[in-house]
Amino acid sequence: MDKIKLGFAPTRRSIFSAPDAVKYRGLTKDRLAELGIDVVDIDDINQEGLLYNTAEIPAIIAKFKAAGVDGIFTPHCNFGTEYAVAELARNMALPVLLWGPRDEAPDREGIRLRDSQCGLFATGKVLRRFDLPFTYLTNCRLTDPEFTRGLDVFLKVCSVVKTFRRIRILQISTRPYDFLTTMCNEGELLEKFNIQLAPIPMTELVEAIREAENQAETKETLKLIKEKMELKCDEAAAAKTAALKTAMKNLAAKYACGAVAIQCWNALQSETGIMPCGANSLLTDEGIPVVCETDIHGAITSLLVQAASLGEKRVMFADWTVRHPDNENGELLQHCGPWPISLARNKPALGTSVAFTHPGSVSAEARHGELTLARFDGDNGEYSLLLGNAKGIDGPYTKGTYLWIEVKNWKRLEAKIVEGPYIHHCVAIHGDFTPVLYEACKYIGVKPDLYDNNDEEVKAWLRGE
Repeated sequence: MDKIKLGFAPTRRSIFSAPDAVKYRGLTKDRLAELGIDVVDIDDINQEGLLYNTAEIPAIIAKFKAAGVDGIFTPHCNFGTEYAVAELARNMALPVLLWGPRDEAPDREGIRLRDSQCGLFATGKVLRRFDLPFTYLTNCRLTDPEFTRGLDVFLKVCSVVKTFRRIRILQISTRPYDFLTTMCNEGELLEKFNIQLAPIPMTELVEAIREAENQAETKETLKLIKEKMELKCDEAAAAKTAALKTAMKNLAAKYACGAVAIQCWNALQSETGIMPCGANSLLTDEGIPVVCETDIHGAITSLLVQAASLGEKRVMFADWTVRHPDNENGELLQHCGPWPISLARNKPALGTSVAFTHPGSVSAEARHGELTLARFDGDNGEYSLLLGNAKGIDGPYTKGTYLWIEVKNWKRLEAKIVEGPYIHHCVAIHGDFTPVLYEACKYIGVKPDLYDNNDEEVKAWLRGE
């Protein structure tokens, strides 16, 4: 993914120490450089490189937009000019991070130089008056761990918001007839969120497969399959899997799509003789998530969850399937075989799936560890993001790509899925990205729905507690 770029607009107010504000502007910028964060400053707008004069806001907006910043960081280097921050935020319509360096003790004369914390209180109120969402990084020192963690979270939030606002999904054929659960409201997704679909018929995919059969990437992919996977099908099926992966990649590029939703049965088998799961696995491993059964909401979820990791980790598109035979809070995450082979606990196999006789599915247990589970969904015009944590556990072998997981309270989660607006599909990723996704929801107009009902715990974590 593209590196996240922040518009750096430190602010001051005239009645407090301007020299100290300039000092902390420099210290903050140096600390961002140490952390490897890409910023666009306003040093050329005025000599101080600080936001306080509303007449200069148009120039700052023009510079930030020209640079393509993904979020705005407004350190309050002294009290700050709250209405200038609000005007900048209103015009940029991007995630905004408020923070101020912790104030020193008053000097011997009882004089306070900055009152940064007090200014943050004022800015928060004005942003609320403008109905502008913002993220708050607790008042702390530049060297405090809260500062580093807060910036890391905000960068990931910006990544999620940036991804959400430009979602375009390649839809290959219609949803399967039997799956009313995966229906979506295409017009509503466009009207509410600017999410676009690029629908193509199965015939266009078949033609793309034929064109891909002799391409260099297909040959390299087939070589990868032979090296990384145990073949439990003939080489012709493996070659067709490689061609399908290349075809979907080419089509995603042709239609400028970041994810793919494919009707994986039954028309595809009639046309190609294979299951697409192995191709889905390989393309998802390259950072282009492919979801099954034309689940558009699943593709949206996959993009958001992957973006929460800054694109550094891969996602698993899964079914909630059956409860663990021995663990009351255990559940089986499974699908016919689309999970990235890089996430397999052991060497994966390419063969037949649990539900179909056609070759092309991956079989492998996924690595254990801490997980985030999520599902974007909606009905009756209301959309939310189900999310929470789980951990991988041992359980019986099953075909396909699978992982037994344990959650804090399965009965509570099960009720949320059944009562909706969710379905039997979710997305899993290794690591804890629940706070990032929770915070990002405020910017994308989607309600966060924590299945552990632990909103206060997540908010406390975001505050650095």
